[in-house]
Amino acid sequence: RHSVDQVPLDRLTGEAVVVDVAEKANRNPDYQAGVNDIEDWEKKYGRLPDGCILLFRTGWGRFYPDAEKYLGTREKGQAAVAKLHFPSVHPDLAAWLLKNRKIKALGVDTPSVDYGQSKDFKTHQLLYAENIPGFENVANLEALPARGAYVVALPMKIKNGTGAPLRIVAWLPAAME
Repeated sequence: RHSVDQVPLDRLTGEAVVVDVAEKANRNPDYQAGVNDIEDWEKKYGRLPDGCILLFRTGWGRFYPDAEKYLGTREKGQAAVAKLHFPSVHPDLAAWLLKNRKIKALGVDTPSVDYGQSKDFKTHQLLYAENIPGFENVANLEALPARGAYVVALPMKIKNGTGAPLRIVAWLPAAME
């Protein structure tokens, strides 16, 4: 609902949580993170903090900028769409998060918050209808701990924009470095 220039700054800054699904994504390039991934994370680290920025590490960032590995094809244009293969977030998880947790934003180290073979982009639709920004192509998630990093994500402020380039940085408290 918010256009890029309307997203409140407090939705773009805050504590980051990193859920690592790289092992599963390595076995299946069409892997979609699910509720079980959050439940497994919470068993180890505690409940997702209210107001966190939820980041999914699929391991796909290591393939960038090799289009064939990162996207599943080197082809471009409409013919390439059917050949896209990369992991992301299942719409059922997006719906569950909206009902059961209070996140500020959701990010992935892949080209989209919907997996490559998505036809309806339901994860986009669910999150964005509730003004939960999505961060795509997030780099270096392997450098962040599961908890404790602070993120600032600043998109180019494009009037009425539905998306924009994003400058995202994270830092750790001195005790964690």
